Amino acid sequence: MNLMECLRRSAARLPDVEAVVDDQVRWSYRDLVERVESVASHLRELGIKAGDHVLVVLKNRRENILIYWACHRIGAIYTPVNFRMSVDELTYCATDSQCRLVVAEAGLEDTVRTALKGLAEPVPVAWVAGVASDPEAFDQWLTPGLNPLPDVAVEESQTAIMLYTSGTTGKPKGVPRSHRNEISAAVAHIIQNRYQMGERSVGAMPFYHTMGMRSLVSSALLNGALALLPDYETERLARLIPEERITALYLVPTLFYDLVNWHGLSELDLRSLTKIGYAGAAMTSALTAQCFERLTPDVFVNHFGSSEVYTFTICDWLDRKPTCAGKAGFHSEVRVVAINETSGSPDDRVPAGAPGEVIVRLTSPEAFQGYWNRPEATAKAIRQGWYYTGDVGYWDDEGDLWVYGRVDDMLISGGENIHPLEVEDVLSLHPGVAEVAVVGRPDDRWGEVVTAFIVPRDPNLTQEALDQYCQDATSLARFKRPRQYIFVKEIPKSPVGKILRRVLRERPLDTK
Repeated sequence: MNLMECLRRSAARLPDVEAVVDDQVRWSYRDLVERVESVASHLRELGIKAGDHVLVVLKNRRENILIYWACHRIGAIYTPVNFRMSVDELTYCATDSQCRLVVAEAGLEDTVRTALKGLAEPVPVAWVAGVASDPEAFDQWLTPGLNPLPDVAVEESQTAIMLYTSGTTGKPKGVPRSHRNEISAAVAHIIQNRYQMGERSVGAMPFYHTMGMRSLVSSALLNGALALLPDYETERLARLIPEERITALYLVPTLFYDLVNWHGLSELDLRSLTKIGYAGAAMTSALTAQCFERLTPDVFVNHFGSSEVYTFTICDWLDRKPTCAGKAGFHSEVRVVAINETSGSPDDRVPAGAPGEVIVRLTSPEAFQGYWNRPEATAKAIRQGWYYTGDVGYWDDEGDLWVYGRVDDMLISGGENIHPLEVEDVLSLHPGVAEVAVVGRPDDRWGEVVTAFIVPRDPNLTQEALDQYCQDATSLARFKRPRQYIFVKEIPKSPVGKILRRVLRERPLDTK
């Protein structure tokens, strides 16, 4: 079984059902497969063969979906990267992946051409949304190829895609994922989010991110419709819900925050939306409550996972345990072990209530088997058949996992271990706080001091009021309360909504 075979079966099952919505363009499953065949035939005529990397520098537009499925049709490796990458980052990914073709936004021509000048050998480029008469334009591929496209035997063990992790330090790491990995992850996503045939969703999360991939593939398996947002806007996302009868949303917390706080949300009919889920970053208790109140979902899931192993744990009882990561996913076996960044045994488990590093067994069919050309990173992450996630968590008395954050985010103040999420969760409940991020900043006496960066909802909010609020909070030990409060206009985040704590740690205190 391979990904293209999955799409073919969906098209054979319900050929006339809507598959893709991109502004005014609507494709059925029959339309989609016909166009994929045309694009795949042109890839073969360019000399792209099984195992070749196709570097994709595109927004979430319909052409991106075509190149995704066309790669699987011929056994090539779909390799998407962030279209906001710098020249140097793009040169690195093109070189590292040894790509044979680049498919890119026409508006990024200067960046892409400059980046490709750094390669040892020239690589052809197909431009999307450019001039259709241009011989390098992707639109030329939407006509049938010169020769019939033969069937290509693609095994489930072959690499289907390679995602690049967006680390805050060092070079991005390529994560090769097989057809089996991707199909298994999509099946788990469907089961864990209680999706049904014909779900209608929004392709808001970028396709270079594992969450975007899950929305794309699970939609296709279920004969669902995916409404695309090439240029994300909160208002457009909100209006798509009633316009396209959206039933399910899978977003990072940042996008849910923007959605539930959009001024016109109460005027829209959101009754079609019954299932929501988040991943990629922590969601505070305050935002969880807002999602329940303003979206009224029947199903609300916290998915804890990664590009490397899609599912770690799942929690769909957030009404009684907001922020909880829950229990092991459909394919997963999870442990919490003593923190040791270079060695340690997967059998060195910590007791309930004690923090440790979360590890996941690699027998999961969703799990990768190592990084691309990075043996040192693979050796650090994979030990004795387990993936060491770099996340810190603990089991509660009911066997549910709670996640503090990254091992690297842990701060030590006065010899005490403190994790930002436990402090952020308390401060987020203050009615005068819109957003909060907590980091440890260097201090001669304490080693690090707990520092809270606050985006105020109330312009009259004071440091004294916040400190008193933390002192009164029964869920936060007094020694964990912030010693510094810094009011800012926004919290720096990555393109997929993760707080850039390193930026905050290094930020001069006199800047706004």
